[in-house]
Amino acid sequence: MLEVERISYSYGKKDVLKEITFSLGRGEMMFILGPNGSGKTTLLKCLNRILKPQGAVYLEKIDLNKISPIELAKKIGYVPQRGEISFLTVFDAILLGRKPYIRWDVTERDIKIVEDTIKMLKIEHLALRKLNELSGGELQLVLIARAFAQQPKYLLLDEPTNNLDIKNQIEVMRLIKNAVKEKNISAIVTMHDINLALNYAEKIMLLKDGKLFAFGGREIINEETMEVVYGIRAEIVKYDGRFVLIPEI
Repeated sequence: MLEVERISYSYGKKDVLKEITFSLGRGEMMFILGPNGSGKTTLLKCLNRILKPQGAVYLEKIDLNKISPIELAKKIGYVPQRGEISFLTVFDAILLGRKPYIRWDVTERDIKIVEDTIKMLKIEHLALRKLNELSGGELQLVLIARAFAQQPKYLLLDEPTNNLDIKNQIEVMRLIKNAVKEKNISAIVTMHDINLALNYAEKIMLLKDGKLFAFGGREIINEETMEVVYGIRAEIVKYDGRFVLIPEI
């Protein structure tokens, strides 16, 4: 279980997160929603120790600050909004996800995991391409693949569908949801697409001005919260078993 107790974070004198508290069990998928500047990315960075907030974060009852970097990398996989461009091949970039497990040299198991991950994400045609040759969407798929190859217990994904076309958006969300269930891991996803969140999330967190505005299931996405948090009028409808947010134009 991931437990977060009253974490706050400031950039200089600017308070970005203010006493955020929540918990997430294994096998659960949570979306963090909110306007630009509400603290979504900062919260993710606090959960994997890129940033050090006030308050406490516990992984399976262990204080995050007491976990070694290697053990932390085995537990948490992180997909940033943007990856660094380099001359590595796609295969080698995904292999970097195995770094926490490699002692002396890459093993056959490491190679097999990378191969299986590439097949899972259907990017075999990119395997020998270099990262600097990829489109933004292709690079995003590589970052997601690297996190899967890491075999973490917790996945933190910062706008993972960014730069992806609609087909790949749906495919990636299905892969993440299936991995959460089949591998009994937890996933926390920041997102601007409320419709994706409505149809894939089990838990939803709404942030506003760095504060936790609402936390729960799909029911927290409603006409009232959309108007207060986003300043828009919208209707939530259910069509053919799916939920759709329709903003007023």
